[in-house]
Amino acid sequence: MRSLDLRQGVVEHTPAPSLDALTPSGALAGSTRTRHVGLGQALLALGLMGLGVLTVAYGDFALQWQPVPSWLPGRRFLADLSGVLAFATGAGLLWGATAALASRILFVYLALWLVLLKIPHIVMAPTVELNWNGTGEIAVITAGGLVLFATLSGDWGGRALAWSRGDNGVRVARLLFAIAMPAIGLSHFVYHAQTAALVPAWLPLRGTLAYLTGAAHIAAGVGVALAIFPRLAAALEATMISVFTLLIWVPGALTTPTSRLQWTALVMSWTIGAGAWVVADSYFAAPWLKQATAEPREEASNVWLDRTPDDA
Repeated sequence: MRSLDLRQGVVEHTPAPSLDALTPSGALAGSTRTRHVGLGQALLALGLMGLGVLTVAYGDFALQWQPVPSWLPGRRFLADLSGVLAFATGAGLLWGATAALASRILFVYLALWLVLLKIPHIVMAPTVELNWNGTGEIAVITAGGLVLFATLSGDWGGRALAWSRGDNGVRVARLLFAIAMPAIGLSHFVYHAQTAALVPAWLPLRGTLAYLTGAAHIAAGVGVALAIFPRLAAALEATMISVFTLLIWVPGALTTPTSRLQWTALVMSWTIGAGAWVVADSYFAAPWLKQATAEPREEASNVWLDRTPDDA
């Protein structure tokens, strides 16, 4: 199973609404329709708040998931700032009036996390799969954050960020998610013994399960990348990570409640799973067992706005 780097209701309408233009809660991106908080968004918000609490409580970054150099000037201040931002953005995502602002801050926060703290490790040691796995995990969270940014941020960022808003942003987020999956899945094969050791002892065929879950990660990435039952692929991936969290990291934190490592692993696993749920939520209008359309239909851009309360 998952190592987490521890080895180091739309009513039919003609024309149909674009799958990519709709937010996980059912409103068009950029529309004024009242938006409720979806499952993935709520889970991600709670994960970020948990990360913020741990960061401030320990006065440090999230161990190997946030490998900030010890020599960095003002490291303690930056850690506290990071924790406050994580908690504030998480809380902001839970309230409609602040969700848009929170999604903007979160987008920048996650992009910096991925680009400054993870990708350089791949550049310096591209043959070490552990670096790819760690980067893939943060990429999943970033993909979830990008979906929220794409559907909540409005026109923020102007032309420079046009690629990350609306349909374009959702597509990029799904692609990032798809790329991350093989990086995570391969770790189950490269570090098979360590991964199998994380499987609860009461489960049979622990070694086989390590291989199967690694293959499942890769299959989910292929499904999303090639639009082969993408909603099902993303939802099953999110479910699998959530099961890992419940079976591995919750018991670990409860049995060793003073362990910073176990609590950090629990929060990070929760947050990674939440990122996957946000990506899965982005397919909410897509059929479970049909391939997604290659391109959204532009003529559907005002379907929700044209509806009246009596039509709902």
